[in-house]
Amino acid sequence: MVQCGRPGCSGTIEDGFCTECGLAPAGSPATPATAASPASSVTATPVTASPATAGSAPTGSASSAGTEPVTGRSSRRGTTRASRGTTRSSRRGRLGAGLVEVPPVPRRDPSEALLANPEVAEHKRYCGHCDAPVGRSKDGRPGRTEGFCPKCGAHYSFSPKLFAGDLVAGQYEVLGCLAHGGLGWIYLAKDRNVSDRWVVLKGLLDTGDSEAMAAAVAERRFLAEVEHPNIVRIYNFVQHPDPTDGTMVGYIVMEYVGGRSLKELRNQRDETGQLIPLPVGQAIAYALEMLPALGYLHAQGMLYCDFKPDNVIQSEEQLKLIDLGAVRRIDDLDSPVYKTDGYCAPELGTDGPSIESDIYTVGRTLAVLTFNFDYVNKYQDSLPDASKIPLLAEYPSFHRLLLRATDPDPDRRFESAQAMADQLTGVLREVMSTQDGRARSGLSTVFGPERRVFGLNKDDWYGAPEPGTLSAALPLPQVDTTDPAAGFLATTATLPAARQIAALSSAPNQTVEVRFALAHALIGSGDLEPARTRLDGLYGEDPLDWRISWYRGLLALAGGDAGTAAGHFDDAYTMVPGEPAPKLALAACHEILGAAGAESYYRLVWRTDHAYTSAAFGLARTLLAADDRHGALDVLESVPDTSSHYVTAQLAAVTTRLSVRTPSALSRKDIVIAAERLNTLDLDAERRSKASIGVLCAAHAWLRSGTHPGLDNATVLDCPLTDRGVRGGLERNYRALAKLADTAVARRDLIDMANTVRPMSLV
Repeated sequence: MVQCGRPGCSGTIEDGFCTECGLAPAGSPATPATAASPASSVTATPVTASPATAGSAPTGSASSAGTEPVTGRSSRRGTTRASRGTTRSSRRGRLGAGLVEVPPVPRRDPSEALLANPEVAEHKRYCGHCDAPVGRSKDGRPGRTEGFCPKCGAHYSFSPKLFAGDLVAGQYEVLGCLAHGGLGWIYLAKDRNVSDRWVVLKGLLDTGDSEAMAAAVAERRFLAEVEHPNIVRIYNFVQHPDPTDGTMVGYIVMEYVGGRSLKELRNQRDETGQLIPLPVGQAIAYALEMLPALGYLHAQGMLYCDFKPDNVIQSEEQLKLIDLGAVRRIDDLDSPVYKTDGYCAPELGTDGPSIESDIYTVGRTLAVLTFNFDYVNKYQDSLPDASKIPLLAEYPSFHRLLLRATDPDPDRRFESAQAMADQLTGVLREVMSTQDGRARSGLSTVFGPERRVFGLNKDDWYGAPEPGTLSAALPLPQVDTTDPAAGFLATTATLPAARQIAALSSAPNQTVEVRFALAHALIGSGDLEPARTRLDGLYGEDPLDWRISWYRGLLALAGGDAGTAAGHFDDAYTMVPGEPAPKLALAACHEILGAAGAESYYRLVWRTDHAYTSAAFGLARTLLAADDRHGALDVLESVPDTSSHYVTAQLAAVTTRLSVRTPSALSRKDIVIAAERLNTLDLDAERRSKASIGVLCAAHAWLRSGTHPGLDNATVLDCPLTDRGVRGGLERNYRALAKLADTAVARRDLIDMANTVRPMSLV
């Protein structure tokens, strides 16, 4: 045995903690705080369901506590699938990811959390062995809290085993019951050996239930290894005799957190009694805080198995994952699996738990937190259509994220908690930008930037992009830096097309990244059939790699088929719903096709991230096509001055301000503002003269329309706003362009234009 080694302590180390003082060995980084200060006790009490949260929607099939044992062997083992696109860690800050404010929840005084009358409601009593109702009223007599199941004969007990004043293991003074969970009663106690800090004791549902006992032993074995700021901390594992028969009952000793579970936060009701969903941004913030905790467990070879709102508590601005009774190792074939109907993955009962089934529970939890639907019965394994849930229609990327996280096919879900968190961060940016109109740019973890802004040329920005130019402009998936050939690919990226294709074709290590790079190089060079063959080969090996859809979209565009490309980009959007790139591609394809949807996709991208300047020009084009001149003007003027296309956007704004069906629809204000904006731009002589001619021509047409008020002292580009003044300005600018003309023919034509518009003069 290993002695604790702390002064005055004679305990021994068992499962990483001292049996006497409850601390880790001296000098261990796992040593808990020695005082129950507010900072050290802000964690979650393991509460699944209790009288304190009565009135909530049902959360389980066996009881409202929601946890029900199932059997079955895992066929997936939680093994991470092969990389399907680069997944890099993204650094997030405090609760809300710096994108949304989450109201803090005051710490709860432990004494206020104690139940005055600890009992399990009759409608929540089920046999832990066969799931049959037990302990129910009959013939006017109240149901028994202890007895034997009439169906299978197993013993059941819903009575507390500990009472105020009991001293457990000579160290933990029981104060009372906090709640009843899926695996038994949960008690509040003081740790006499560690400054009377508050702790939680979690007991078994039924001392005669071998499966429940096995779950507790498994919990004891695993949880000593868990060290994460968002996971409840386990201090000790002790035993205490049952007051009825003296048999020893095991208890987990864990830290106490005074706060509220997400289930409690979700249980607020309006004046009609309807449950009030949490704000979608707040719910996403909760998921972003919890996904790293699940990812940590997965990295340690563990599965949580029973994620739901009951098992997450917020205290102040901190979240904790609690109730670790269902945690099991990924390679565990024999332990019972606990699930909650409405949250658990449909394959759990047959294939067992996996990383993908944990991802499923997070998606279901997000849905339950953000909108009302019958998730236990009617939609137990599905989601309502967006036409029935306004929230899903308003936030299509959030809808797609939920669909992927809860896909019936486990292999189509997110492959890791980190991958889901990265996409969810992008969705949160969209949601918050949609709500307040403020862009929230962010670096993508899977895509590079726009390679070029499409839909532009030197003199014109109006007109849908060509499919071929679009294929060469859209962002590309980032190279997986863990790929063995990543360094080699960096050396070939800038080679001329022919040399790049030759280098990639002859690469000795034909990794997935090399083959994607070769397919893209072939697309760029116009060798479409060889590119198609290579993409088909990649699809045969891993049909769920979303990058295949992306490159097939680029391939279709290179062949001039925007309709087929749109279908491939839509598939990519479903797989990476937090990324702007698929939405930008869809917007452009819809614009080329003249189909509905271009404006909404362009708007979604531009409103969220001002780094995608193509979206600004595309949105302005679609708004102008819909005769919304002022909307297009607002978009163009919102291009930031840090953009390399700021001047082009401002010139487009000048043109847009003057773009009317008839000159009479213009106002003097439009003309003056357009001229003033043009004067602020840093332009070369040729662009300035061309832009000035556009403004002066609009002013001249307005003057000739005869609808303007009487003349005044207004000027446009240093020209009086009169027929003679505007003509003089036009003449000067045409002659300035003539001096810059490349050919004699162009120079002659410009001089002819100058002579045509020059004001009449007397000789």
